[in-house]
Amino acid sequence: MYRILFILIASLSILPSIGMAKQTCVPESQCIEMDNWDLGVAIGWGQKSNPLKDFNDIPLFFIPTIAYYGKNWFFDNGNLGYTLAEQESFTINLVTSYSLDRAYFYRWDPSNVFLERSSQMPTKTTTNLALTTEPEAEFNTLETRNFTMLGGAEAFIYTQLGIIRLAYTHDMFNVHQGSEAQIKWSNGWELDRFIFEFALIFDWKSQAVVDYYYGVRPSENAYWSEQYQAKSGWNKGAEITTRYVLTDNWDLLLAVRYTQIADEIAASPLLIQDYSRTYFIGAAYRF
Repeated sequence: MYRILFILIASLSILPSIGMAKQTCVPESQCIEMDNWDLGVAIGWGQKSNPLKDFNDIPLFFIPTIAYYGKNWFFDNGNLGYTLAEQESFTINLVTSYSLDRAYFYRWDPSNVFLERSSQMPTKTTTNLALTTEPEAEFNTLETRNFTMLGGAEAFIYTQLGIIRLAYTHDMFNVHQGSEAQIKWSNGWELDRFIFEFALIFDWKSQAVVDYYYGVRPSENAYWSEQYQAKSGWNKGAEITTRYVLTDNWDLLLAVRYTQIADEIAASPLLIQDYSRTYFIGAAYRF
């Protein structure tokens, strides 16, 4: 019995896709055998753009994968889960995951493991003084945005047109007391040695999450702390991964992801752009 392994997508997604069922496993070489540890690493070059003002983009060099699936319990890239029900047409899991928003602020956030800081200069904004009288969004040192784990439930629905993931999670450690949700559709195709995976993602963040990570504190900028009022919003994204199978252990891969940041988040003066894009090209090895 096997479950699918998405080495790159699981590493780059806002909420990693975990608990996939054996029906989606194409080909068998891309699967995880139950009751055995699955270790892998993707090595190459890529970059995740940082939408925050005066923060560097994040290059990608080395992305590990660590997973274990038992009969019910599983561990997948730092996330724990328990399968409540598994049928031919659906799977329901209890899951934990970490919030990925903090990754833009801190080098050693779990989603930035093995990533180096960019050497490029921070990106600057320009202000059209003829069109606005608002002061420039200059900030003092930003206050801490703490790490937290999210816990909740997810369901996978398997259809002939692909897999639908529905998830809802809540802050487990009362860091921001917010919630997140996801609707994700994904599908894959195999052509000789090529494997194509495509996904559309809709990520919802509650007002508490948006305000905690992207709201402006009075000590950071008193004016913008009053002007910006956080609201809940939906990020929308698409990702595609192309693999070329070399051997049972080696794949060449190309992955691209684009996320359109919700207007409610992009309105924060902490952000310089309303999107984030990620790309990676390299090779993946399974031990």
